[in-house]
Amino acid sequence: MDPRTPAPPASSPSRAYLDHASTAPLRPEAIAALRDLLDLAGQLGDPGRLHVEGRTARDLLEQARSQVAAWLGVGSRQVVFTSSATEAIHSAVHGAITRAPGRPILLAPVEHSAVQRASARAAPTVALPVDRRGRVAPEAVAEALGRAGADGGQPAAALVHCQLVNHELGTLQPVAEIAQVCRRAGVLLHVDAAAAAGHLPVAFEELGADLLSVSGHKLGGPPGIGCLVLRRGLRLPPLLLGGDQERARRAGLENLLGAVGLGAAVAALGDRRAQQDEATRQRTLVATLQAAALAVPGVQVLGEPDPDQRAPHLLCLGLEGVEAEPVLLALDQAGVACHSGSSCASEALAPSPVLAAIGVDADRSLRLSVGWSTTQDEVAAFTRAFGPALARLRALRAALADPDGPGPGR
Repeated sequence: MDPRTPAPPASSPSRAYLDHASTAPLRPEAIAALRDLLDLAGQLGDPGRLHVEGRTARDLLEQARSQVAAWLGVGSRQVVFTSSATEAIHSAVHGAITRAPGRPILLAPVEHSAVQRASARAAPTVALPVDRRGRVAPEAVAEALGRAGADGGQPAAALVHCQLVNHELGTLQPVAEIAQVCRRAGVLLHVDAAAAAGHLPVAFEELGADLLSVSGHKLGGPPGIGCLVLRRGLRLPPLLLGGDQERARRAGLENLLGAVGLGAAVAALGDRRAQQDEATRQRTLVATLQAAALAVPGVQVLGEPDPDQRAPHLLCLGLEGVEAEPVLLALDQAGVACHSGSSCASEALAPSPVLAAIGVDADRSLRLSVGWSTTQDEVAAFTRAFGPALARLRALRAALADPDGPGPGR
């Protein structure tokens, strides 16, 4: 087998990987591009240099930038490569707060922790309310901006955050409508698109945002790469200072491997029609997962119950009578990988603030997410394992609660 031949799907035949919302397997197109680049070892230099090695690296970097720009429908100069979506978010926050010092940042409690923490460290924050689906109403943004008020020629807020898709619930936010509110108020809008990329077409101009952040590993690119997209003509002070890389918007030698891998991954998504077809495929897979899950007593959909108002790849479930940790372990033993917003599944050892914001018990939640590599066989593995796993765990819980009872399996 030629080492440049795209590898088969990353999932093992004996495993079902239903945690694409955490990270996606590296796409075969990205693997092939990285292998090709590694074959050029010794022939590449600093992309900022004029010698042959530097120019070769620059050509590859700009080709990757053009691929990302074409995918998002923007000009290449609007794309700034970063180490991650987290860095892109911090860059957006830093630039915005430097532009309007002392002004607050508006965001909902369902935003990703990177958005929450970057904002809280930089400026006073104003919490935007969400409904039981985790959705922010444009009217709530307008009211919050009205209460903040302009001050001495400064805008009412330095920045408004609004994620495109919620990473726990899959809820779609009304970004375009919120963008109109922000534009009327003269306030910058940042959109975290990490949870949407690779699952829905993302068109920057249609959203009306000023800033947009993307993560490479979420859509099948390599880890360690992301990007920040800026509205044409918007210039913000950089977060990282040093050299003049990325047109003086992000210092540090460019991650050529990461950029090339990301470019190959987004090129593999195809045109808008192909992305819509993939979204339909993923929605069909999730519909099967949802039907199997809801066939088990005491299971409900958390957040947005209407699949058409949810991202196609994600399903969050509430479980009665059992906590998430033993369910995750039981499914893992059965060959199924998934995730929970519970404290046991969190690196911070705290329950998901997203689920807390909509008033549900994160310790009894289960998140399933599909992506480019997910097959019907993987979905079938979940449907076979889920019901029996819950039945065993509920029986065990009942037996422990009643030691004089017959116990499970007696």
